Order: sequence, then C-alpha cells, then structure tokens
Amino acid sequence: MPDWAWLVDGIRHIHEEMRDAIVEACEESSAADLARVVADADGDGDAIYAVDRISEEILVDLFEREIASKTPIILIAEGIADGKITLPRGTPEADATLWVIADPIDGTRCLMYQKRSAWILTGVAPNRGEHTSLADIEVAVQTEIPLVKQHLSDALWASRGAGTQGERFNRITRERKPFHPHPSNAVELEHRFCSVTRFFSGARDVLAAIDDDISFGVAGPGRAGKAYCFEDQYLSTGGQLYELMVGHDCFQADLRPLLDRILKERGWKTGLCCHPYDLCTELIAREAGVLISDELGGTLTPPLNLNADVTWTGYANSQIRALVEPLLRSALERRGLLRHSTP
Repeated sequence: MPDWAWLVDGIRHIHEEMRDAIVEACEESSAADLARVVADADGDGDAIYAVDRISEEILVDLFEREIASKTPIILIAEGIADGKITLPRGTPEADATLWVIADPIDGTRCLMYQKRSAWILTGVAPNRGEHTSLADIEVAVQTEIPLVKQHLSDALWASRGAGTQGERFNRITRERKPFHPHPSNAVELEHRFCSVTRFFSGARDVLAAIDDDISFGVAGPGRAGKAYCFEDQYLSTGGQLYELMVGHDCFQADLRPLLDRILKERGWKTGLCCHPYDLCTELIAREAGVLISDELGGTLTPPLNLNADVTWTGYANSQIRALVEPLLRSALERRGLLRHSTP
C-alpha cells in the first residue's frame, strides 16, 4: 500500500487555509453579498456565487505550492478555465502522476445564507489518462466549513484500505481532538433519518413518491398520529455522506439523473444533478463502513470531470441495504427509470 501520509497532510493544510478564508469572508460580508451570482454557465455546471470566488482564487495557488511542488498533478475544479489545469503550470498531462478533483465549497447555498455547514472536498487518483474515474480515487479529504456562529469544525480523510480518520477542531480554543465516525447499526427505519434527494424544482413529485414507496413498503400504512421515519434535505453531497458516516442517517439516494425522460415529457429542462466532484470523497464513507453504489448496487465509475451526472445511493449497513434496495429498485422499475448498472 503506498504511503499517502504526505498527500493527506498537504491537502488537510490546503483545506484549513481555505476554510479559514471562507469563514472570515462570511463574518465580514452580508448574505446578499455572498449570494450574488457572478457566473452562470449556459450548459453544464452550477451557478458560481460570490462566496465561491473566495476559495477558487486561492485553490490553484495552494495546490501548486503544497502538492505540485512534490509531484506533478492535473487539478479539476469549477472556476478553473476549461475545468482543469496541470501543475506545475505547463506540465504535459501525460507527465502528471495524479489526478486531483476538488469541490472548494460543496453546499454553497446553505453556507451563503448561514443555514448549515458546507464542505471542502478533494479526491486523488493515479493518472490513468482520460479513463481516470471515481473508482480510481485512492485518497480523499473533506473539511467542514462551519457557520460563523459555530465553534467546531470536523475533518475526515481516508486512503484506500486504511480506514477513515477524523479530527474535530475548536475554532475558539484551537484544540484538535480525534474522532472516529461510525455509521448507524440500526436494522430498521423507524425513528431514523432517510432521504431521497429533491433539492431543486423539477419532478419533485416523482422523487417524493419513490420516497413514500420505500417508507410504506417497509412500514406498511403506519399508525394514526405517528411519524415513521424522517427526512433531511441537506443541500450538500459531502454533507449527506458525513451524515451517513457519523450515524445520523440510515439511507440516502440521489436519483436526479434518472428523471431526464420524465422531465422531457413534461417539457422541462434537465435540472442540476450530482457530479463527480460532489462525490469525490465517497471513498471516506466507504472506508468508514457506508455502502455506496449506484441505484442498482453497482460501482460508481464516472470519469473525473465537471459534467458527468451521477446517481448514487448510500446505506448505513447491509441490513438497511437489504431492507431498502429491493423497494427502491421496484419503485424505479414501475416508473420505467431503471438503467443498466456496472456490477
């Protein structure tokens, strides 16, 4: 197993510098200023808000200083011209040893309105050319960007086969304490958090119906005046993975790319979906014991780029997966939303 300690340390240092710069900007700026749209691509890609620019401006310089000074890399991230750059600058892509894919702020919308933490995400894979995919990632780090009123910030990291590690940082005392994430060991959904992602407008009724199919399929009609299971629409894929890792959630499914046909039939455009940079730290969740796959239980293998739409599911353990996955598959099949999977 390669010794990735130097890489983890370098990325953690980059994340901490970015986290501190973003929190400082949030302290000094109004929500209206941070939420201002500064770029909005006509094609693929998310809107870029003013708060995003804070991290994007330092992202390349930090990776060039901390990582590319030791080995040449290809850096992929929104906000970079053409979506990627080789570092040191001018290095031919074939000479780079690593692909690094990053999301400087995952959960921008929550953060700019100070509703919930966002995350800095980074995944690293050996350079396998244009075929390099999410499944090739060997090292991942994710760091919490806390709210201004929040004094604790978590960081988690993993290298393939070595398990997940975590640290909790106190912004007031500067103390650092290790912590060990552990997914839920629940075997049923009652009184648990489980969610089908429906962040944005567009066929929310279909996604909610799939959610209900799963819930009622497990619980039956329920009991009058009682709640069965709960949902939490955390508008951050890194945040969703974190909630699974630390035992808060039992099940998450992001099925947005499967709705393309339904949206077209309704005369609507395909909305914003999950991309590889949103999921570039799913290795951390898997190393912690979370079961991550596509909607049919297959491996996630999208290329490391900014445009691929990704469907994913996350289960806290094998018992929850056995309970939910057949119901999810049945709900998708009834609506003609199943597609081929890579086992």
